[in-house]
Amino acid sequence: MLRTIDLQTPAGESLTDVTAQVKDIVGATGVLSGLCVLFVPHTTAAITINSMLDTATATDIIHDLKRLVPTRVDFVHQYDTPADAAGHIKAALIGHSVTLIIDRGQLLLGSSQSILFYEFDGPRERKIQVKVQG
Repeated sequence: MLRTIDLQTPAGESLTDVTAQVKDIVGATGVLSGLCVLFVPHTTAAITINSMLDTATATDIIHDLKRLVPTRVDFVHQYDTPADAAGHIKAALIGHSVTLIIDRGQLLLGSSQSILFYEFDGPRERKIQVKVQG
């Protein structure tokens, strides 16, 4: 079963917790045991799992990714803008997919884990493809 989560991201870089949306999709499928694959079909966005118990975690992650891959004008590839080029590199570092285990109808996430969508070049209309397989 394939579903889509639609997102409207804010300007600049952001992290969006999509855990509730993914859990709702998994619950609606009725799959008790299987896999949930999340795929981001964008080159300047990514998806991962991390803690959101402290919302400042998002601020630290965004800050340090900016430090590791600053927006600069000397990128060799600049089809769009320097921010777009930096976004390509950040997305490659974080990744475009996550696979989660479904057991007894629930996603197996740790108690402090959340599913996070990273936007590196907003504002944009974005999608997360959600494939649930029993």
